[in-house]
Amino acid sequence: MTRVLVTGGAGFIGSNFVQYILNHEQSVALLVNLDLLTYAGNLENLKAVEHDPRYQFVKGDIRDKELVERLFVKYDFDTVVHFAAESHVDRSIVEPEIFLTTNVVGTQTLLDAAKRHWKVKPEDKYSREFRSGVRYLQVSTDEVYGALGKTGMFQETTPLSPNSPYSASKASADLVVRAYHQTYGMPVNITRCSNNYGPYQFPEKLIPLMIHNARIDKPLPVYGDGMQIRDWLHVSDHCAAIHTVLTKGCDGEIYNIGGNNEKANIEIVRLILKELGKPESLITYVKDRPGHDRRYAIDNAKITTELGWAPAYTFEQGIHETIQWYLANSEWVERITSGDYQNYYCNMYSEG
Repeated sequence: MTRVLVTGGAGFIGSNFVQYILNHEQSVALLVNLDLLTYAGNLENLKAVEHDPRYQFVKGDIRDKELVERLFVKYDFDTVVHFAAESHVDRSIVEPEIFLTTNVVGTQTLLDAAKRHWKVKPEDKYSREFRSGVRYLQVSTDEVYGALGKTGMFQETTPLSPNSPYSASKASADLVVRAYHQTYGMPVNITRCSNNYGPYQFPEKLIPLMIHNARIDKPLPVYGDGMQIRDWLHVSDHCAAIHTVLTKGCDGEIYNIGGNNEKANIEIVRLILKELGKPESLITYVKDRPGHDRRYAIDNAKITTELGWAPAYTFEQGIHETIQWYLANSEWVERITSGDYQNYYCNMYSEG
C-alpha cells in the first residue's frame, strides 16, 4: 500500500479517509485524490493535508477513460479505494441517470484500468495472474440489501434488493466488482457500511441538516412519521474499518461495517434539539419520499471476528462531538449551503 488512488476524496467520507490514511499508514508514499468536485466535493475538507508532500489532488471524472489511464501510467498505483459516487437518495429519485452512469460506468472504468496495469502479463487478456500486493476496494452501502422488518440484520450473504435508483446503482456496481474477481481473478474487496455521520458531511443528510436548521431556528423537515431506523456509524470508525480491510482482508470478500447504533430518525432529531436547547416545535413533518426503506441494521460480526476491527465511538460520544464540530465550523456550513443547494433544498422539502 504505497501508491494509492482515492476517488471522491473531497467528499464527506473520502476526505475523512484521506486524512486518516495519511496519518495512520506510514507505508503510503503517494496518495492521489481524484474528484470531480461536484456539489458535495469540497477541497476545504482537506486543508489539513493539502501541503503534505505525499498528497496530490486531480480534478476529474471517474468516467473519463483517458484521464484514468494517464493516472495509472504516471503513478503506477498499487491500491484503489473507490468512494466517488452520487450518493443522495432524494437526488436519485429526481435524476436517476447521473447515478447510473457515475456509479456503474465509473466503477467499470476504474476496474478496467486497474486490471490492465496490475496483470503480470498484460498482453494476456485471459490471464488470472496479478502483481502481488495490489488491491481494489469498493466502498458500498447497506442500502443495496433493501429494507428490514422489525427484527433481523443485514449479513454479507443477504440477497441484494435495492429500492431506490441510488441503491440500485450501487448494487449494480458491486456486482461488476464481484464479476471482475470471479472472471479475471482481480484482487478486490467490497465494504458495505451503515449510515455515516461526523465532520465534513454535506448538509443534505439528516444529522448535519438538522444541526444547521436548528442552529438558525429554521424548521426541521422530517419525512413521514420519522420512525425510519438506521444503524449509525461514525466516519472515523468507518475509515479505520476500511484501513483494516485493506491491510487484512481476504481477496474477493465482502465486509459489512456497522456502528451498533440503531436509532429512529425522530429520536436523533429530538436529541439534536435537546443538546442545542431548541424547542421541538421546530420539527415539521413532510411527505415521505417514494420507496423510503423503513429499517436498516448491520451485522458486523465478520469484520470484527475475522479482522479484529470494532467501532470505537458510542453514539452519544459521536453525536456530541459532531454537533460541536458543526457549531465550531458554521462558516464552512454557510459557504456550502448557498446558491444551487438552496434551490435544491426548496424543491425537496417544500410542502407543496
